[in-house]
Amino acid sequence: MGALILGAVYLFTAGLYALITRLAVGDRGRAFNAISPGMLSPLAIIFALLVGFLAAQEFERATAAVNREASALRAVVLLSREFPGEPEARLHRLVRGYIEHAVTEEWPAMARQDASLSTAPAGLAEALRVVLSLTPLREGQSIAQREMMESLGSALDARRQRIILSRSSIDWVKWTVLLVQAGLTLVAVAMVHSDNRVANRTILGVFATGVGVAVLLIASHSRPFTGEISVGPGVLLQVMPEADPD
Repeated sequence: MGALILGAVYLFTAGLYALITRLAVGDRGRAFNAISPGMLSPLAIIFALLVGFLAAQEFERATAAVNREASALRAVVLLSREFPGEPEARLHRLVRGYIEHAVTEEWPAMARQDASLSTAPAGLAEALRVVLSLTPLREGQSIAQREMMESLGSALDARRQRIILSRSSIDWVKWTVLLVQAGLTLVAVAMVHSDNRVANRTILGVFATGVGVAVLLIASHSRPFTGEISVGPGVLLQVMPEADPD
């Protein structure tokens, strides 16, 4: 994908250089040279801001959702110690089963962008029923029960968020805005340096490489659960309880 993106950017830049060089004669050449180099800085800054906005948008939200889900599940595991014996062991088994299902079933489905919210996660649904059925015998257990309910609700909400994000991607409007801005900046660079072909080729090559790398960065993060650079289930695995807690 990187070679394809860079190749396309270089091809466009070469065509642009040939066109501007051909046009930069006579009055047009003098008009190009009259363009202030100072306009390149704001164009480049706008392009950089667009790259920063698009590159981190979905990926950071997906990472935050997974981290929140893991934190909520960890809280359930810790709070279940207030109900030692069978209730604690059962909650541990349910959380463990939920995480195993998320890792082995949901993550591959999210990578294919066909994960669905139509079915509630059995592990968390059963954990909710278990927590609701508990009978607190002291104030600490009452507080733990309420906190576990809130944590399970937070985990369910975080799961919904990550599945929704797994089906999203950067839309064509954002891609169009980014590419148009990159194209305008390349045009401005080519015009400003049209009187010096060596300098023009050099600066166009440098900026074209930067555009290609930026587009590659955004493309690799456009689907947060797909590809080599993706949000993995490692955080969930870290909070997975033992199969048979003491």
